[in-house]
Amino acid sequence: MSLHPEIARVTQRIIDRSAERRATYMERIQAQIDKGPKRGHLSCSGQAHAYAGAGPDQNALATTDAPNIGIVTTYNDMLSAHQPFERFPDLIKSAARAEGATAQVAGGVPAMCDGVTQGEVGMELSLFSRDVIALASGVALSHNTFDAALYLGVCDKIVPGLVIAAATFGHIPGIFMPAGPMTSGLPNDEKAKVRQKFAAGEVGRKELMEAEMAAYHGPGTCTFYGTANSNQMLMEFMGLHLPGASFVNPNTPLRDALTMEGARRATQITAAGNEFTPVSEVLDEKAFVNGIVGLMATGGSTNLLIHLPAMARAAGIDLTMEDFADISAVTPLMARVYPNGLADVNHFHAAGGLGYMIGNLLDEGLLHDDVRTVAGHGLKRYAYEPKLDGERVTYEDAPRKSENDKILRPASDPFQKSGGLSQMTGNLGQAVMKVSAVDPSRHVIEAKARVFHDQNAVKDAFKAGEFTEDTVVVVRFQGPKANGMPELHGLTPTLAVLQDRGLKVALVTDGRMSGASGKVPSAIHVSPEAVDGGPIAKVQDGDLVRLDATNGVIEVLTDGFADRAPVTADLSANGFGLGREMFEIFRQNVGLATAGAGVVV
Repeated sequence: MSLHPEIARVTQRIIDRSAERRATYMERIQAQIDKGPKRGHLSCSGQAHAYAGAGPDQNALATTDAPNIGIVTTYNDMLSAHQPFERFPDLIKSAARAEGATAQVAGGVPAMCDGVTQGEVGMELSLFSRDVIALASGVALSHNTFDAALYLGVCDKIVPGLVIAAATFGHIPGIFMPAGPMTSGLPNDEKAKVRQKFAAGEVGRKELMEAEMAAYHGPGTCTFYGTANSNQMLMEFMGLHLPGASFVNPNTPLRDALTMEGARRATQITAAGNEFTPVSEVLDEKAFVNGIVGLMATGGSTNLLIHLPAMARAAGIDLTMEDFADISAVTPLMARVYPNGLADVNHFHAAGGLGYMIGNLLDEGLLHDDVRTVAGHGLKRYAYEPKLDGERVTYEDAPRKSENDKILRPASDPFQKSGGLSQMTGNLGQAVMKVSAVDPSRHVIEAKARVFHDQNAVKDAFKAGEFTEDTVVVVRFQGPKANGMPELHGLTPTLAVLQDRGLKVALVTDGRMSGASGKVPSAIHVSPEAVDGGPIAKVQDGDLVRLDATNGVIEVLTDGFADRAPVTADLSANGFGLGREMFEIFRQNVGLATAGAGVVV
């Protein structure tokens, strides 16, 4: 089928808007490519330093022109999603040697968990950690000794930070390698019920802890469809993973085979091989459009509305919220994965997963097939799924029919005719709402505002029994300049309890919500933020606020609202404690949320 005219129109708009920036980027990348493989340009002393720790690979590095693969890893053993990476370097080195190549760990980069830091001070460093990861990856690759890079990362800020670095070093090929999701444990909806009971005081901490440990029980990503798993989807839709790599469980024969195949493939796409594929040619305008389509079709994380523009800027491409809105309007919601449904990502994968979705969306003309990927030319390569043939990966056609239409449906018979995210504008500024998990009866809410400057104050008001009527909870001074734009996912159980009591409730904030945001309508990323004097800083208790996700409207209906002066807040406490002192320079220089809230891009 020919490309959908709206997808074509938005793509061309992005190309036109980005023309000057993209041309400058590509000229700079080409200048690096023209210099050729870099290792031999080093002095003998420099090379000796680079090879001294390479063990059995020392001689090959010093005396041959064989490709050398740099490994940028986010391994740590306190986070389930990244613990499996402990074994990856040995697998990669073994596979590289078998191809006559070498591989070295170029550097480790930080990987923090938003699940651990929810509601804690550390969450105020979370968004900025993306830029730190990009910087750390740049340091790792700055030794200029690598013909390609393998990026080992999974979760919320990690993959976007790695992509920013990969685009900046776009003259070398790069393949992204996931660790895969943990096996299914306590169902996510059961876990959520226990959280709500704890918030309501119906169960104690012992029962809550038991439920949490039964849900988060082993290595791999969390099994709900939050930001981590949205990242994995994105890398596949954008052609940076091997096909079908996203949702294979850790420490399985197929996972190990995919890791080794990624190393082999990296050697083939270097300048020394026959299929030179620098990252700059993978990350073009069409790839980003494909990523946005994937985000909408799967009902993915709202965090990607911040990360995708930042990633694109690193590749010389300008994305706007209008691009997301227009693509969402024509992209059907094909998946129901928790919190948008009861299934987890393992169930989604078993039902046909990304291979089915990509094939179906290509058939419907909603994706660009004419793209370069790390697997070769054409996105149709991702309509296949990996299988084991001995110890090697082979590919066969992905399912052409969903194995469970309660989880996965074709674009011709979707769960919704448009994507899972709604852009909103009005006299409160710009915002976004994840509507895929929100009951349609709650897509429009009109109620009085309660204004807070701290999420803990919301919980205190709840415990004091202050919410007795329909309410729009406004939590402001949570933007990137104010305090690093923390996620406010910890409010979800509290607001869900009010909703279950029969009240109409909604959240409006210039902060973020987790990709696990659920059934409570939440207008987030409000921009301009309060600390910049945005309209959200003018809201007062009792103002009548209207959220209309159907028509994309966020507004205050109270007379005289626009004429008020914005309030200010004492934010001095945000500048110290648990490392916040070191991030003052980030808060001073961060961009708007609508442009990616970037510091280094």
